[in-house]
Amino acid sequence: MQISQIIGVADAFAPFIYQETYDNSGLLCGDPGWDCTGIMVALDATEPVIEDAIQKGCNLVIAHHPIVFSGLKRITGKNYVEKALLKAIRNEVAILAIHTNLDNVHQGVNGKIASLLALQGPQIMQPKDGLLKKMYCFVPDDHLEKVRNALFYAGAGHIGQYSECSFEASGRGTFTPGPETQPFLGKPGERSSVKETKLEVIYPVQLEVSIVEALEASHPYEEVAYDLVMLSNGYDMVGSGMVGDLQEEMSEQSFLARLKAIFKVPVIRHTPLLGKPIKKVALCGGAGSFLINKALQLKADIYITADMKYHDFFDGNGRLVIADVGHFESEQYTVDLLYDILAEKFPTFAVFKTGVLTNPVNYYI
Repeated sequence: MQISQIIGVADAFAPFIYQETYDNSGLLCGDPGWDCTGIMVALDATEPVIEDAIQKGCNLVIAHHPIVFSGLKRITGKNYVEKALLKAIRNEVAILAIHTNLDNVHQGVNGKIASLLALQGPQIMQPKDGLLKKMYCFVPDDHLEKVRNALFYAGAGHIGQYSECSFEASGRGTFTPGPETQPFLGKPGERSSVKETKLEVIYPVQLEVSIVEALEASHPYEEVAYDLVMLSNGYDMVGSGMVGDLQEEMSEQSFLARLKAIFKVPVIRHTPLLGKPIKKVALCGGAGSFLINKALQLKADIYITADMKYHDFFDGNGRLVIADVGHFESEQYTVDLLYDILAEKFPTFAVFKTGVLTNPVNYYI
């Protein structure tokens, strides 16, 4: 199996097109054409993790955080990034980063945290826009269901938790086939007027090629008329953070104690407690200060995230408990998430979770 096939599986679960503009997810080092000898999953692709992969016979490291995040002008081994890259290059180990694209999918990093907290009805806090398009196509009535079913099978027609969504309107289309054509209806050189149905479906942008192919394969016309339009709608299955409800409300102290146990932390930084029960929980793995106002708008009782600065804690405004559990701690279960995805797709292939602890933060208690 080639590394490119594994990249394809990662892209199917968390499309790289979903990553934020500042991010650097994707293959950072190595050749996608290499045969893969094994996969090492980690949160960070540090030098010790690369060594762990080498020792276990793996030539692909899949990490959540991109080891190369900003531009490099030289690789001389002067810092931890360059040391990791040098070791990977010398030993022909590829590095694949799956970062904010994994944060942004519903069953990704935040979905994993929501499941650990047993949240009910989890939803994306801030849906991402620019990811949905609409197709308008024009189909003769007797081929309508064939075309519609082909588009649904290719992945079109999903709106939130609903599938097979479409709209149709009847009308008439006109066309004059050219002299070299072989039209399904009408004759070359003669204008035809045909009863057609305008069919509309929504689809995520990464499926566009397969959806257009499905349209052309199922449509009877020699030249298929269709329009593709970008939508400004947010895609509620993709975006930042997650919010949901506890099955039963808890006291603030009991919930914080639960967080300590789940995230295995000796201490949680938090804003003043409000003396109210916790029911609605908002969360964002990693650095999540940018979603504080969204958590307030959603009337969450607590917002769980990491990397809060001093002034960020004031933004709770006495209406929201903000709990900082630590960056590594909030994302530590991402390794399990990636491992489970890969082990399911490749049950007979060597997939490992690194034994290297990459958390650079220590606590003196």
